[in-house]
Amino acid sequence: MRYNCLLFDLDGTLLNTNKLIIESFKYTLKKHLDMDVDDWTILRYFGEPLMTTLERFSKADAKDMFDTYIEYNESIHDDMIEVFGDVDIVLRDIKKMGCKTAIVTSKRKVLAKRGLELFDLLKYFDDVIALEDTKKHKPEPEPILEALRRLNGKKQEALMIGDSEFDIKCAYNAGVDSVFVSWSQAIDCQDISVEPVYIIKDITDIMNIIKMM
Repeated sequence: MRYNCLLFDLDGTLLNTNKLIIESFKYTLKKHLDMDVDDWTILRYFGEPLMTTLERFSKADAKDMFDTYIEYNESIHDDMIEVFGDVDIVLRDIKKMGCKTAIVTSKRKVLAKRGLELFDLLKYFDDVIALEDTKKHKPEPEPILEALRRLNGKKQEALMIGDSEFDIKCAYNAGVDSVFVSWSQAIDCQDISVEPVYIIKDITDIMNIIKMM
């Protein structure tokens, strides 16, 4: 088995939160800056910490916008997320194979776990590495390195699976192979400055990668 330590991004990889995130940003930017933005303006920053993205629009208002975003996001969270097809089946099979697994996300742990629990997926993960767990975040390598430390995993046996440039760069910076998933349609692989090792269009394709010798 080529890989036995699997690190998954959450939003856009396992859970479809595109609409939730876009609506939360639009509400926040309109309320504080009277700014109307298109979806792409938001999609291009998917995967980086919330505060970092908000500071791109206004450093002076970022703290107040952060509070607004969190409050609004939590109020609509459960009604605006879905699990991508076959995720539960693939995660179940991965655990049956004895692989170590972790979520590596830039969102807060409480919401990461809430989303996983909503679809009964938390049981498939050995740990959740979230915003609070590292001082530096994607695309810096620290989140992946922290996951490997907790799982006692080796870089050469680890695989980072994600849908954003921040996921792929984080893996590259950590010295770990990466998989770019295209089903969230947040960005095109051609827009990523660091080339992923693998590109897949269906989550079931992960099984073929894991089993490679």
